[in-house]
Amino acid sequence: MAEAREPMQDIAHLGHTEILTPRRDESLWFFKEVLGMEEADRQDRSVYLRAFGDFDHNTLKLTEAKSAGLGHIGWRTVSSQALDRRAQALEESGSGKGWIDGDVGHGPAYQFEDPDGHLMEVYYQAEKYRPAEGERSALKNQPQRYPVWGVGVRRLDHINVLSQKVGRDREFMEEYLGFKLRENVVLDDGTEAGAWISVTPLAHDIAYTVDATNSNGRLHHVAYWADTREEVLRAADIFLENGIYIETGPSKHAITQGFFLYVYEPGGNRIEVFSGGYLILTPDFEPVTWTQEERAKGQAWGLQLPETFHTYGTPVVDPDAETKDVPVFDSS
Repeated sequence: MAEAREPMQDIAHLGHTEILTPRRDESLWFFKEVLGMEEADRQDRSVYLRAFGDFDHNTLKLTEAKSAGLGHIGWRTVSSQALDRRAQALEESGSGKGWIDGDVGHGPAYQFEDPDGHLMEVYYQAEKYRPAEGERSALKNQPQRYPVWGVGVRRLDHINVLSQKVGRDREFMEEYLGFKLRENVVLDDGTEAGAWISVTPLAHDIAYTVDATNSNGRLHHVAYWADTREEVLRAADIFLENGIYIETGPSKHAITQGFFLYVYEPGGNRIEVFSGGYLILTPDFEPVTWTQEERAKGQAWGLQLPETFHTYGTPVVDPDAETKDVPVFDSS
């Protein structure tokens, strides 16, 4: 039997995301006052935020733009040497866009696009969060004290992007960044409709799911972690009281086993509050493939997700087909 190839371990974790919003002030209110995140800095059209358990300076860049959607995804490498290796490999792949000097909270980064056109970057140098005296936790191993407002999400967990060809994009992430397939959905015609992949013990750091509009480069959702299911239930009440549209949940996913709640922030992007799930510690984990028939049964407890969950993404390209009478936000 042929010996398995030595796994690539150059990527450490999901470092940050940038999302675009046509309503920056309203979106900022959502992330700060409703989710309970902290503003770390602001530059030009962008505001940088972090959750109270994030160890880095920021994990979310919120940028004002004409339409909602994904700005970019940042992956931190395990070392400066790993960054150079990944940059060289991505350059040779033809997907590279070149180096940038850095951004608020991190140093030089090499930018590239996956085959579907999602902009990403790899970087190593990162600024640690240093709390002001009044923000220090009573526990020395926590970066910041527990917030007393909003949902109080702890950390950035994962991102889900839409894709014209899930299998193609998954294979790109495996080959050039070292991601491992954890779970996927394969339809009766052989189409890979979804793939959940990671470089950490999480069941997914990023998911690719098929874009019902056959568009490219779009965002499905960004997910922030809450410590317990009870906190996800509490989040639902907070969203209700603040007029935030709840698309679906709280309930439990079959894939990843996560406890979930999906809402639309005021700029139109879908945000998930996530808890539970499972960790993968074994190095020879066998990916789990779900059939079309199995997925038709719904989520873990039988919940059927609304049609919008499978059609809506940002930026919106076909409102009639994507929204189905749920509130979305005019970016004109």
